[in-house]
Amino acid sequence: MSMQRRTFLSLLALPAVAQLLQSCGDEAADEPSSTPTAPTVPADGAGHSSLKGSAPLVATTPDDALAGSAAINAFSADLYERLVAADPTANVVFSPASIALALAMTSAGAKGATLQEMNTVLHITEPGTIHRSMNALGTALQTLNQVRDNTAEGGTGTSEVQLSIANSLWGQSGLAFEQAFLDLLSAEYDAGLELVDYATDPEAARAAINEWVAQQTNDRIPELLVEGTITPDARLTLVNAIYLKANWATTFDAEQTTDQPFATPAGDVSAAMMHASADFGYAAGQGWQAVDLPYVFGGLSFTAALVEADAPLPSADEVFAALAGRPVQLSFPRFDIETSVELSRVLEAMGMPTAFSGAADFSGMTTAASLTIGAVVHQANITVDEEGTEAAAATAVVMVETAAPEPQEPIVLTFDRPFTFWLRDRGSGTVLFAGRVADPGSTRS
Repeated sequence: MSMQRRTFLSLLALPAVAQLLQSCGDEAADEPSSTPTAPTVPADGAGHSSLKGSAPLVATTPDDALAGSAAINAFSADLYERLVAADPTANVVFSPASIALALAMTSAGAKGATLQEMNTVLHITEPGTIHRSMNALGTALQTLNQVRDNTAEGGTGTSEVQLSIANSLWGQSGLAFEQAFLDLLSAEYDAGLELVDYATDPEAARAAINEWVAQQTNDRIPELLVEGTITPDARLTLVNAIYLKANWATTFDAEQTTDQPFATPAGDVSAAMMHASADFGYAAGQGWQAVDLPYVFGGLSFTAALVEADAPLPSADEVFAALAGRPVQLSFPRFDIETSVELSRVLEAMGMPTAFSGAADFSGMTTAASLTIGAVVHQANITVDEEGTEAAAATAVVMVETAAPEPQEPIVLTFDRPFTFWLRDRGSGTVLFAGRVADPGSTRS
């Protein structure tokens, strides 16, 4: 597997959420009204033109991101529980950050009970500042991007973290959207509006959205919206895309990888088990153990937890808070998994049914049509293997101590049965990806 095709860790998420906001009537299609702001880019070869709110992206501070991070992590825990319960034997991967960002953009056009329910499900406790907080979080996360040429230090190859977050809107040409809505999404999400014609050519609109998503995810998600998802009564689609590629700080030696049994819910399978002995973050509690694997440059890490069958799953925050450096003899499987899911029924059950009903109030988006959410589509995939870091370095860090510590025996930790994982930004604590590996041998297509 080449380095260009799949870096040591390539994690993508998409985004998901295509929010397909549908009109409850046909009047908007029959009597198109003018959009407040004229398109700034002529129609391109894909048959759509671009338009953006007049407000520039607002500058933020890291402290502004705290509320957004807390909301995403709480939403992540709720959604994880429901996705795993839907099929207890399946692999699961999703991006709570991507879904929350797309729904937060959608909430910018909601009012009344519709908005209140969305805020509850998304754990938004400060509605007046949540969009500024999401803006700050996105800005902070993208500062993690870094590339190092290892040859400058006598090594080989490069070490890198690539993280990109992109938002876009896809609206019906001729439908008047509220200028305040467009300005807010421009100022806080850097999202522009692409004009398409759902009414007469929904397939062209679907193709344009899928092409944008594929570009933003480096072709990891070539078809977010399958045929039939976009129908002539669609009027607006809000999309978020996240792409992440990062190298481990401590690499696995591919020559030490061996096939070993992995106990899936359906019985033992053979898994390619990677091995490393190093100081890792380690935590343990009643019926669970966890290890924390950092990526290069220290900004991101991957935390995996093994939980006994009769023990409750600890919260992500509980695991993160308990991590401490310990020598660990780690055995960890390679895996390559993907999840595609339509989230409407899940979100309704979580407490926001009004947004999907005829009683929905999205008048903050447009008063020219009555909109409701028709679908929330999410797709995410994640690949973990040994490839990625080719490095050689010599560094001396002289530490002085007043008392020599007692040497610790290494923890022997083998992930040979289903486990939960969280991939987070260490600075803000935000969970970018989460999931459960039930069968590492079952790979994405």
